[in-house]
Formats: sequence, C-alpha cells, structure tokens
Amino acid sequence: MTYVKVKKTGDPGFQQGVGVDLDVNQSTVSRILASVSKAIYSKRNNWIKFPNTNELLRVVINEGARGERMPRVIGVIDCTHVKITKPSIHGDEYVNRKGVCSINVQATCNTREMFTSVDASWPGSVHDSRIWRNFIVHGIMYNNLHEAALLGDEGYSVVPWLLTPYKNPTTPIQENYNLIHAKERCVVERCFGQLKRRFPMLQYTFRLKTENIPEHIVSAFVLHNIAKYLQDPYHDFDRIEMEVQHPNKLMPEGNQAQIRNQGTQRRNEVAEFLFRNNN
Repeated sequence: MTYVKVKKTGDPGFQQGVGVDLDVNQSTVSRILASVSKAIYSKRNNWIKFPNTNELLRVVINEGARGERMPRVIGVIDCTHVKITKPSIHGDEYVNRKGVCSINVQATCNTREMFTSVDASWPGSVHDSRIWRNFIVHGIMYNNLHEAALLGDEGYSVVPWLLTPYKNPTTPIQENYNLIHAKERCVVERCFGQLKRRFPMLQYTFRLKTENIPEHIVSAFVLHNIAKYLQDPYHDFDRIEMEVQHPNKLMPEGNQAQIRNQGTQRRNEVAEFLFRNNN
C-alpha cells in the first residue's frame, strides 16, 4: 500500500521553451505536463509500497536479515526540501530554516534504493518529527508486532520503532553502533541524490501553483522506482550535496518518558549485538 499525502509543478519558462522547440503553444505543453503527471501519480499505489500488515512486516524482516545490518530494520526515513516560489496565501509557512520557501518531503526507502512511502504535503517550516507523527506509516510502526524498526537521523527522537544515532558516543559499543548506523542510513541520501539527479526540477525552484506541486513531486518518486525496477543502466549520477538538518527533537506522543526509555533500551541492545558480532 502507498502512503502519500497530497494537496496536488514545471516552470512556465521551461514550458515555453519546449513549446518553441516542438512548435506548439505553451498552454498546450502545460496541459500535457499536467495530464502526464496525473497519469503517473495515479499509479503510485503500484510502485510505492510500504509493508502495511504484520505479516508483510515479518516477510520484509526475514528478507533483510543478513550480515552487519541492523536487526529487524526494514528501511530508512529522512526528509528533503524541494524549493518553490512563495505562495500568495500563507506564504510564511513555507519558509524553512534556511530562509527558503520549500515543501518538506518525507520518505522512507529500502536497501534496494527504492522508496516505500512519500509524504509531500507539508510546508517547509514544518518539523520532520511532526510530519512523521502525522504519517500513517508511524501508526503501522507503532503497532507492529515484530519489533520492526526504521533508521533515522538525530532530528528524530529515539523510540523502539525508530532508531537514531548516539548524539555523543562515549564507548566503543556506541561508536561502533554509530558507524554501522551511518553506513546503513546513507541509502536514503543516495536515493534522494539519484532522484534529484534524474529529475533536475527537484533541485531548482518549482514555479507552478502550490496546490499542484506535491502531485508532480510524487510522480518523480514513482518514476524513480520504475527505473530501479527496470534496472536502469544509467548510473552516472553526479553527487548532490544534501542538506544536513539537526532540528530540536520533538518527543513522541503518549507516555513520552516511557516510550523514549524503551527506545533507548532497544538501541543499547542493538549496539551490544552489533559490537559482539563485529569483534
């Protein structure tokens, strides 16, 4: 099942240039772009899938068990910003921490460098943790019976179903954990980098109506997964410097202290397991 929250991109200048090249009107290019994007977006459930039942989670856990990988980790979560022009309505909500208008896109991916969920519905000012807590994938992970977990960076709070690095590792066990965590988590940075290299519109500034932008963003995610499925031979992706975010953590809802303690305990257990198996 796909989980994508969407309110509903391209550049009129780009469209006009394409129109000149093809000898058609810019408005025609705009309509075709919208039509193609909508058609691709309609296939999102076929190409962006998160294991939404305990049985599917069990299958994914079993498929992923190997070597040094974190036990029962089924993927990685992170956010990336896509720049947009400032909307005329509620424009300040889209100004992110760098003072740039954007949409904060949250996604999860797996070790095959395919995206398993996308949320492109939030303004750039919204904290990663808030997006995560309101995403349906959070509920799936919270209620899973197989101790499945995702990896996230320091912007997220450590909980049993979302493992983050130690902020200030003080022991060999913690340092070893952080090294492996970083190695495993970098897959999401590769995914975002490849996505933005495949679709340069995600690197620059969208100049379409704000309500249409998320649909185009998600369409790019769909096409990325299709390319991976077809084993696209084009691998000459230039490295794109991804933004590093270290926002203040937001605590999970519910019994916050208890949940965090459980997350810390699980992280410690995983760290000890990894250290034993590497030494």
